[in-house]
Amino acid sequence: MTDQELDFIAVDPEILHGQAHIRGTRVPVSLVLGCLAEGMTEAEILEEYSTLSVEGIRAAAAYGA
Repeated sequence: MTDQELDFIAVDPEILHGQAHIRGTRVPVSLVLGCLAEGMTEAEILEEYSTLSVEGIRAAAAYGA
């Protein structure tokens, strides 16, 4: 995971009980990973979760790896 990707991930005990999430959103990394595991495309995820960005989705995938 690059530093640039890491910039998109945040962990804060005050947000989502400390779960890793996409910075600036309340979307947990685990949710994005679940969507990807179900076969959703980036476009489908973006349509479902409008606060996300392509970079955020890719950072979540890298974080999960």
